[in-house]
Amino acid sequence: MASSMHVRRGDKVRVIAGKENGKEGKVLHAFPEKQRVTVEHLNMIKRATRPSQKNQQGGIMQQEGTMHVSNVMLICPNCSQPTRIARRRDGGDRIRVCKKCGKDIDK
Repeated sequence: MASSMHVRRGDKVRVIAGKENGKEGKVLHAFPEKQRVTVEHLNMIKRATRPSQKNQQGGIMQQEGTMHVSNVMLICPNCSQPTRIARRRDGGDRIRVCKKCGKDIDK
């Protein structure tokens, strides 16, 4: 059963643990069922690929690997600080709220 995560695709995050500690990037993919995210230009892995129609050359390609969601922290678009989130109900929707500045993260 997939639970909700504090980050979504398109959010700006800062890595708070691991070899990429302190770096920032945008979330490209979120996998709630595995509690993992892919962050742009971080945790790069090398993958051997065979030649195909799309990639005529083949060879060793670099791509972003996943990391656990607990290793990233959301950066608030309003106050530009890494922050935790609170959730607030607005009608039938759940809205993420910054714990530092108190403003809505979801518009």
